[in-house]
Amino acid sequence: MSRRTGLILDFGGVLTTSVPACAVGFDRRAGLPEGTFLSVIAKHPEGVALYANLERGTITQSEWNERTAALLGIDCTNLLGRVLEDLHPEPSVIAAAKAARAAGIKVGIFSNSLGSKPHDVYAGYDFELLYDTVLISEQYRMRKPDPEIYEIMLDLMELPGEACVFVDDTARNLPPAEELGIATILAKDPADTIAQMEALLGIPLTPQV
Repeated sequence: MSRRTGLILDFGGVLTTSVPACAVGFDRRAGLPEGTFLSVIAKHPEGVALYANLERGTITQSEWNERTAALLGIDCTNLLGRVLEDLHPEPSVIAAAKAARAAGIKVGIFSNSLGSKPHDVYAGYDFELLYDTVLISEQYRMRKPDPEIYEIMLDLMELPGEACVFVDDTARNLPPAEELGIATILAKDPADTIAQMEALLGIPLTPQV
């Protein structure tokens, strides 16, 4: 197999700190039992549908805020921003992505959308400056793990699947990539994620001491 020359990165939980950890902090601040928010968006039928529609861009963030807050029984004002209050950049993975790009690897962002107003989760991450291509799911009215959107991402990367590595923190988002020949990494711990990126790309991505 020839050397892989493309790196595709999810956003939340890869370039950032843990999203589930944010949800736990939100539950605490909102006076909800721990696990309430994640349960509503992952298990409650209406909550699941609302979150999927937000990711596909078929409802606005403000609509999602209002309708999901009703399921939670809390105020809807800037709900998403409050949920993600503890979300911060993951410097080590961002630095590894920069190192990959400096070594000639094409680096792309492949993220399910959360809308941009009133809370812009991507603000301050300098996508246009630091990455070669960016796909935000709402632009195509699809979301991971819809298979077609992975093919669009490869088209944007201008690379075949066999030339790419894909990193995501959600297991269900990996199989459609694997079907296209993309090597996948399930992001759990930043150091482990970077080690797997180095192994698959065949280059060092951290400063050599």
